[in-house]
Amino acid sequence: MTAPRLIVGLGNPGRDYEETRHNAGFWFCARLARDWGVTLAHEARFHGAVGRAHRNMWVLLPQTFMNRSGQAVGALARFHRIAPAEILVVHDELDIPPGRLRLKFGGGMGGHNGLKDIAAHLGTQDYWRLRIGIGHPGDRNEVVNYVLKPPRREELAEIEAAIGRALDLMPLIEKGEWNAATQRANTKPASPKLQETP
Repeated sequence: MTAPRLIVGLGNPGRDYEETRHNAGFWFCARLARDWGVTLAHEARFHGAVGRAHRNMWVLLPQTFMNRSGQAVGALARFHRIAPAEILVVHDELDIPPGRLRLKFGGGMGGHNGLKDIAAHLGTQDYWRLRIGIGHPGDRNEVVNYVLKPPRREELAEIEAAIGRALDLMPLIEKGEWNAATQRANTKPASPKLQETP
């Protein structure tokens, strides 16, 4: 299978948003860039912060707002002739609890405005998504307020642990071993064993 040539983290730019749940994709790509020694620099033609990694792979943080993420993804993909199947989009997911991941190709977009705009600009929903669980507020009317607030401390710890596991998948993903990566990503992590009291 095809290895990705573009890894996109979704979020909103600016200090007001950097610690909010909706920026989980940004958090992942910032850590990935740091691990890979990639500098992310703003490029106006790609509407985002962009860095070139090894094997002709690109890391992109769109600097449009979330609902216009496709503007950045489409511009970079067209310029470098990157096919939709060679794109991995990393984003927050309401329908998954904090601490869980889901990796999938194509399918629905679950009301995520960033994914909708990317599909519109690419002309297809057939690209890879790595979903980082942030949990759901329980009330549909509270969703916007929920995603634009920072997670509680215990949620943040779970989300950061999930991002760590997602980073551990990258050697498989870089080789295009999507089936193995998907199986690992979608497996529920083992709960830490409670120490027995004497």
